Amino acid sequence: MINHKNWHEKHTAALSFGSRLADAVAKGMGSWKFIILQTVLVILWMALNIIGFVYHWDVYPFILLNLLFSTQAAYAAPIIMMSQNRQNERDRIQAQADYQTNIDAKKEIEALTLILNKLDVDKLDKIIAMLEEMKKK
Repeated sequence: MINHKNWHEKHTAALSFGSRLADAVAKGMGSWKFIILQTVLVILWMALNIIGFVYHWDVYPFILLNLLFSTQAAYAAPIIMMSQNRQNERDRIQAQADYQTNIDAKKEIEALTLILNKLDVDKLDKIIAMLEEMKKK
């Protein structure tokens, strides 16, 4: 059985666990689901600390919450950049594959043009030969 993998399947198969994880994190953090979930958690965090009757683990101005956001940003930024770098590499690979396809198509079209031109010349030669035969008669 012949293995016909396209460039995208080959690229995906070559990704390491870390690369796949970075892509998954970037995809998750770049979604409305993440924004909505984080917003709900922040509102809940603030509400529990403002109206908490007994225990306030992070009183206003929510320094622990700010620390959590800073930590999240410190890890998220490089992970998202790794994913973007991989996307750039995928785009370069796709552009190269597209370019090669265009080169191959151009060569094929040029070969077909030569064949068609030869057929036209052969047809014209036959027509001329037939006309010359008719003149002789």
